[in-house]
Amino acid sequence: MSCTLSPSEHRIYRVVRVCQEWELPRSTFYAHRSRRRAPARPPAKRGPHTRLDDAGLTEAIREVLATSPFVGEGHRKVWARLRFSGIRTSKPRVLRLMRVANLLAPSRACRVLGPRHHDGTITTERPDVMWGTDLTTTMTLEEGLAKVFVAVDHCNTECVGIHAASLATRFEALEPVRQGVRGHFHDFGRGVASGLSLRHDHGSQYVSDAFQEEIRFLGIESSPSFVRSPEGNGCAERFIRTLKEQLLWVRAFRTVEELRLALHEWVKTYNEQWLLERHGHRSPAQVRRDLLASEAAA
Repeated sequence: MSCTLSPSEHRIYRVVRVCQEWELPRSTFYAHRSRRRAPARPPAKRGPHTRLDDAGLTEAIREVLATSPFVGEGHRKVWARLRFSGIRTSKPRVLRLMRVANLLAPSRACRVLGPRHHDGTITTERPDVMWGTDLTTTMTLEEGLAKVFVAVDHCNTECVGIHAASLATRFEALEPVRQGVRGHFHDFGRGVASGLSLRHDHGSQYVSDAFQEEIRFLGIESSPSFVRSPEGNGCAERFIRTLKEQLLWVRAFRTVEELRLALHEWVKTYNEQWLLERHGHRSPAQVRRDLLASEAAA
């Protein structure tokens, strides 16, 4: 328009007059013209430029997955481990790169649950207020089926006791609880664990007289979950899933004793290095130390 001849004066209108009539800043006109004349640039990443490009960050993600003591970690924990190593990026970017590189662990399809008897939360604000206990099974090469009993703290998901046996008796089910009492209450006797509740299901081992009498002797209050509501014992159930994915499904054991020793070694690694997102990506042992330190300072 600025180069068009005026029909009355036979002169071009020029940029100044056209912009005045259109009430348009000349800077806008020149900016549009410069963009049209500039060569087209390939699309680039939006936002601030990071130190690593996508290829470099993918290699860093592969290194994190290779050096982690656990298998199948999701993008949130990979993002947290990258931050601990000095590489700052965003969770959506880590998720995108892991999806493109096929590094995401397989996940279960979402189940549609019916009406629940349990609503609310079963976690606690401080450790040693409620523990959960449960059992699972695995196969050994020489001795057949083995039973694994666990006890888990509902505050920091710390494994306070673990045990493997050939038989799933009420006496074997008590062993993880005994380990937890000795380890965290530093004694074993009448009423030593007063104030602690024990969440369990309605398995024959847990509702037996021997089991209930011993936890009552220790001062532990029995807290059975609702029937057919496994979410009521969700902390122990979720820990068993992690135990299966990280150890029982990836290694083979010849005997129950070999399994028992491997469980205790794995629990040490889990308590010190497993990351909890709801606790700011800290390990269960670190959460316990921080909470106890804050209580002592108060």
